[in-house]
Amino acid sequence: MLVTDIDHLQIAAPKGCEAEARRFFGDLLGLQEIEKPAPLRLRGGCWFRIGSRQLHIGVEERFRPATKAHPAFSVRDIDSAFELLGQQGVRCIWDEALVGVRRFYANDPWGNRLEFTQPTSA
Repeated sequence: MLVTDIDHLQIAAPKGCEAEARRFFGDLLGLQEIEKPAPLRLRGGCWFRIGSRQLHIGVEERFRPATKAHPAFSVRDIDSAFELLGQQGVRCIWDEALVGVRRFYANDPWGNRLEFTQPTSA
């Protein structure tokens, strides 16, 4: 097989999204911002580290939120994550469709769907 892993994922956002991206993904979710390579900085957006991977917030001129396609973030304590996001005004919805997996959905500041998951023993 040619594909061996995932290097990064990208979420689209509207022009001028950087401050809100830093607040939501950096301050609220606790992701470390990493510097974009110089040739890409003029495109806007910002990048964050997630474990050994990267999350890229990229500017899309005709932005439309992804309401179905989404990244799934693994968390240590899903109840705390749900509570923290809720306290910050982020609407979170539990989904119990998968046996053995606790998960909920939320939206980023621009309406993109995000999944938060904590695997459990079946």
